[in-house]
Amino acid sequence: MAIRFESIVPTIRIFSVEKAREFYLDYLGFKLDWEHRFDRNAPLLMQVSRDGILLRLSEHYGDGSPGTHVTIEMTGIDQLHAELTAKNYRYFRPAVEDQPWNARVMVVYDPFGNKIFFSERKPAH
Repeated sequence: MAIRFESIVPTIRIFSVEKAREFYLDYLGFKLDWEHRFDRNAPLLMQVSRDGILLRLSEHYGDGSPGTHVTIEMTGIDQLHAELTAKNYRYFRPAVEDQPWNARVMVVYDPFGNKIFFSERKPAH
């Protein structure tokens, strides 16, 4: 049987479940897949998804580190930008920018210092 990699699921460190939900679910439009705590007083690990993209958000010490950079390659960046702009999120208003590596990129920063780069390749001319 050949080796086959299925997916990559980055773990992003969070420090507030409420702020994480506000940002990832309400603002970015991800849906909650599941949550797990070992007990009532344990840190939370949750998984969110949108259109096949999976992210794990963790309060656990040592899971990810603040300032993590995640790139999500996509199509429809202008539509996503319009969707986020329409939400009038008080803490951030991203822009789409052309980059020299033949991509259009929209960077969002979560409340914990992590950066998510939404990147769409420019069509070849």
